[in-house]
Amino acid sequence: MTKEELKTILPHREPMLLIDEATLVEENRALGKCHIKGDEWFLQGHFPGNPVVPGVILCEMMSQAGCVLIMDKIKDSTPYFVGINNVKFKNMVRPGDTLEIEASIIKSKPPFYFAQGKGCVDGRLAVSGEFSFVLVK
Repeated sequence: MTKEELKTILPHREPMLLIDEATLVEENRALGKCHIKGDEWFLQGHFPGNPVVPGVILCEMMSQAGCVLIMDKIKDSTPYFVGINNVKFKNMVRPGDTLEIEASIIKSKPPFYFAQGKGCVDGRLAVSGEFSFVLVK
């Protein structure tokens, strides 16, 4: 899915639509990509002369990729974070990097969904964690 196609299932819009593309690989596995160009709003002050993608933004990117897994359930709903657990930041994500995200749903009790994700740059783990969200009509 391109960014425009993602807009048909995700309620996010620029500047908060953070992933550039996503693919549903299997029923319970999605892949997403975000190409960090260097001009993103979240890099403006994080950190001058040494730009690094903030951890909270990496978590949001993983979550947006995970929402592709429940795209048939999102219609007319908004996904809201209700938890972020066991997040680990292993390597920095910088301008010029492409963050490749893998997300999967590990449990669901609609309208609550529990997922795990990881993001890598050039095969090196940058972030991993678990997140949960609720769909609100």
